[in-house]
Amino acid sequence: MGQPVRDYLLTLCVTAAVTYLLTGPVRKFAIAVGAMPAIRARDVHREPTPRLGGIAMFGGLCAGLIVADHLFNLKGVFELSNEPRALLSGAALIWLIGVLDDKFELDALIKLGAQMIAAAVMVIQGLTILWLPIPGVGTVALTQWQGTLLTVALVVVTINAVNFVDGLDGLAAGMVCIASAAFFLYAYRLWFGNMIEAAAPATLFTAILMGMCLGFLPHNMHPARIFMGDSGSMLIGLVLAAAAISVTGQVDPDTMRIFEGSERGATHAMLPVFIPLLLPLTIIAIPAADLILAIVRRTWNGQSPFAADRGHLHHRLLEIGHSHSRAVLIMYFWSALIAFGAVGYSVHSASMWIVFVIVAASAVGLVLLLMPRFTPRAPHWANRFVPPRYRHRAKEQASSPSYDEKPATLGSGAQQGPADAQMGEEGPERAPVAVGVSGVNGATAIGARSRFPERRSIDSSR
Repeated sequence: MGQPVRDYLLTLCVTAAVTYLLTGPVRKFAIAVGAMPAIRARDVHREPTPRLGGIAMFGGLCAGLIVADHLFNLKGVFELSNEPRALLSGAALIWLIGVLDDKFELDALIKLGAQMIAAAVMVIQGLTILWLPIPGVGTVALTQWQGTLLTVALVVVTINAVNFVDGLDGLAAGMVCIASAAFFLYAYRLWFGNMIEAAAPATLFTAILMGMCLGFLPHNMHPARIFMGDSGSMLIGLVLAAAAISVTGQVDPDTMRIFEGSERGATHAMLPVFIPLLLPLTIIAIPAADLILAIVRRTWNGQSPFAADRGHLHHRLLEIGHSHSRAVLIMYFWSALIAFGAVGYSVHSASMWIVFVIVAASAVGLVLLLMPRFTPRAPHWANRFVPPRYRHRAKEQASSPSYDEKPATLGSGAQQGPADAQMGEEGPERAPVAVGVSGVNGATAIGARSRFPERRSIDSSR
């Protein structure tokens, strides 16, 4: 069992390395072609930042699949199943649409149609939901049309759920990485623990997905030097959906002995049994909740469900006083709690301590939500090991202006945003900087952008 783990680790590392190394050149390319949109009213960043990070992530996906195809313990996935090819086909289509949207701002309905077509491409090649386990009934085989519609719906919901949370630096990539890590543990246990070969593709998909996110995160953490854009958010959403479809709709529940005695198992045994099968939904619980709330909110206000606004969960965290970094960490915490809690309960459903741990962690999460102004301080001996915002200040600095204090005057046109509620974590406020100015989010990597002034001017009225 150790060799398969090493193969997965190698695939993950290659995917992460390729994604990381490609992101720098992709950033320069995005600036050169003008994929650096003006700052909109709903944005929380104040400096123009290039997009198209999905190009690097797609390169990592291709590299991971190529490496896995040449590894002894993983090449059987390509020989016995057509699902990797189906994933690559759908991913290429949705990635291409995302690249065009990052550059030309496509209509929302066009992107929705492309998502459906990408899902249909995967269905045609065999990546579809074949049956569903229903509590008290058993395994229900789906017709071709039922399976197709359910597969398309799951793909569209997952893609848009991930896309909706891509509003803060490092948020979408980190949440998907956490979800895919939990999903990997569950799928790996099915394959090598229960010897269910149908779970092998999902195990590979989640390992590659972790590598894509880990490779991109160093460039995307606050302050981000590049955004993944729709080319990246829709891509990782589709890969996550493909893994969910592979496990939920391809693995026969009867092979896991989830029905005790007869097809109509005891009701009390159903809850812990079906939690693993609902794992693909639990790992996107927060993005899906954000998606549903956004649709209800916009429809209630008489707007289109596709209209952008500042009412997402991460925007709410900023409004109540959390800094940018803390809002992201809080979202990470809840994603990990839901995903790993579901995995832990599926493994030890008879142990009540799992429930107690989940409840205690939820209480900690609620306390963090209600303490936006609290900044923990490290002991004096640990000052050199922690970021400056967590260090104790020396007494001789008491008379000097505090790092947490706002500057007396701001630059022309600067406006206070919710992300600056805590200056101790985010630093002094800065005015939006035109793209032609050297130094925009590390833009000095290719020099000043004075040769592109007309194509990157900021329209603050949007």
